[in-house]
Amino acid sequence: MSEELAEVDFQRFWRRLQRLGLNAYESRSYLVLLGHPKFKALELAARSHVPRQKIYEVLDSLVEKGFAQVVQEKTKLFSAVEPSLAIPAYLSRKRQILEQELTDNGRSGSALIDDLAALYSEGQGGRGTLDFLRIVTEPAQTGAEYRRMLSEVKQEYVEFSRPPYAVDPLNEQLVKQARQAGVSCRILLEAATLDDDHKQRLVEYTAAGVEVRMADSLPMKLAVFDARDGMIALLDPVITRPTWTAVVFHHEGMGEAMKGLFEGHWRRGKTFGAV
Repeated sequence: MSEELAEVDFQRFWRRLQRLGLNAYESRSYLVLLGHPKFKALELAARSHVPRQKIYEVLDSLVEKGFAQVVQEKTKLFSAVEPSLAIPAYLSRKRQILEQELTDNGRSGSALIDDLAALYSEGQGGRGTLDFLRIVTEPAQTGAEYRRMLSEVKQEYVEFSRPPYAVDPLNEQLVKQARQAGVSCRILLEAATLDDDHKQRLVEYTAAGVEVRMADSLPMKLAVFDARDGMIALLDPVITRPTWTAVVFHHEGMGEAMKGLFEGHWRRGKTFGAV
C-alpha cells in the first residue's frame, strides 16, 4: 500500500481511476508508481498487493494505456507517466476508439436495415388478430411513427396537441410540407401550454394554411391521418413523472371514431388569436 497516501485518499483515487477505465489492479499499481521514481515488477507487486503472476500483465496494460513507461537499466524498471500527460492522452484514445466503433456500427446498422427490411415485409404478410394495433412506449419510436404517418398522409391530418411531446407538431416541418401538398391540416392545442415561442410559430402555421384552435383542456394526445391511421397517447396514471404510452392504429373504424372525437372538441375550440 502507498506510504505517501492516506488510506482514505488512496481508496478515493483508486475508485476514480476505475471509473476512468483502469481495472482494480491497474489502478492500485499506478497509484503506487506515482509515489516512487521507479520499481521492479515484483517489487511493485508486493507494494500494490497485486498477485505476482498478474503483475507483468498489469504493467503491460498500463504501458499500453499510457500510464506507465519502461526504464531500461540492468533490469527492466517501471515508472509512472505524469497524470497531466497520461489521462488526457488515454481519454483521447478512448474517444477515437468509441467514435470509430460508432461509425462502424452505423455502417453495419444501415446495411442491416436494408437486409432485414425484406424479411420484415414478408413477416407482415400474415396478419394477426391485433396487427392493426401496436403499443409504443419509447419516445423516439413514437416520434418516428408520427413522422412516418405524417409523410404518407394524402388528404387530412388532425391532432390534439399537448405536452410532453415526443414530437412537437409546431417544430415539425412535415406539417407545412403536407399542407403545401394540399393536405387539410388542423391542430387543436391546450391554450395554457403555449409560450411566446409557440405563439410565434402558430402565426407561421396559420399563414401556411394550417388551421389552429385552442382548447382549455384535452383528454389525450391524438393524431389521425386520412381517418384511418393514427396514434393515441395516454398519460400513465401510476407514476408521478409524466410518461406517455402510445397506441398506433391502422383501422378505418377506429380512425372514424377518433376523428369524431376530434371534431367534437374542435367545434368547442377557440380560433387562435381569439383567446
